[in-house]
Amino acid sequence: MKRHPERLILFDVDGTLVRGGPAREAFGIALEASFGTTGAIDGHDFSGKTDPQIARELLLGDGLTLDRVKEGLPRLWEHYLAELEARLAVSPMQMIPGVGGLLAALEGDERVALGLVTGNIASGAQLKLGSVGFAGHFRVGGFGSDSEVRNHLPGIAIGRACEVWGREFQRTEVWIVGDTPLDVACGRHAGVRTMAVATGRHRLKELEACHPDVVVEDFRDIKGALLTLLG
Repeated sequence: MKRHPERLILFDVDGTLVRGGPAREAFGIALEASFGTTGAIDGHDFSGKTDPQIARELLLGDGLTLDRVKEGLPRLWEHYLAELEARLAVSPMQMIPGVGGLLAALEGDERVALGLVTGNIASGAQLKLGSVGFAGHFRVGGFGSDSEVRNHLPGIAIGRACEVWGREFQRTEVWIVGDTPLDVACGRHAGVRTMAVATGRHRLKELEACHPDVVVEDFRDIKGALLTLLG
């Protein structure tokens, strides 16, 4: 009889599992098509934020009203997903070194349940992960399409995991793995364990200053990562 998983590990997407790709370009094209402006997108910091938060920051900064932004979001996501899918076919995401081996090891362990906590809208996350062959690895998640507020996403993902795997996950049994201070912050807000990985824009010292449970340079030490997450 298969055991219930003992650990729920929730990964961020951009900068943690994958990097690069055409998402910023697709987002800008979709903003222009939906609202007639991209706002000050050049140089805008997307890292650790939800897609709706990014759209709101750019559009309010360009003088649009909040009601106008909310009304146009469904149209924005439709344009964005179409543009993203077309561009990923030509310019797929790049897998972060070590991630493939780590996910293979975790998937092969019946103690582990895998999920996502990401600011991407759900369909955008799946397109990005699918471009590197990761689309089927994660059964649950909390996404930017669930809430603009990133701190809400861990609880959403945990609730879905409880339904899928038929057991309650205690907060000490849950890890959030991400590359930004906001990943650490949302994990701490949810009362779960956090692993910060310096595979994105933020260096080790920046991540250490956020006081995650663990900080690592990257995932190339697969055995070390497994010992941390499963120990």
